Amino acid sequence: QVQLVESGGGLVQAGGSLRLSCGASATTVGIYTMGWYRQPPGKQRELVTTITSIGKTNVADSVKGRFTISRIKNTLYLQMNSLKPEDTAVYFCNLDTGANNYWGQGTQVTVSS
Repeated sequence: QVQLVESGGGLVQAGGSLRLSCGASATTVGIYTMGWYRQPPGKQRELVTTITSIGKTNVADSVKGRFTISRIKNTLYLQMNSLKPEDTAVYFCNLDTGANNYWGQGTQVTVSS
């Protein structure tokens, strides 16, 4: 069982930046794809961006050019720049081992206009 713990959310004005972190309890997560998802108020969870074990990324069009995913050892990061009110959501860290999907508890990001 792998535990994922997100941090770094908060309230920011439009145009501002935040950096989310996700720490994994296992040191072997580097061989798997990890990613960030978000759930806006009243909407379904959606993909933000993922990164494979070799650093290949997949980025949603809505955040392309503004958000950057990275990973160092067993920690996943999401650098969010030029934030917009529509980026307001609970952000979740995900680990996909192929056999299992693990989720963090989520961290709230609120962007004020």
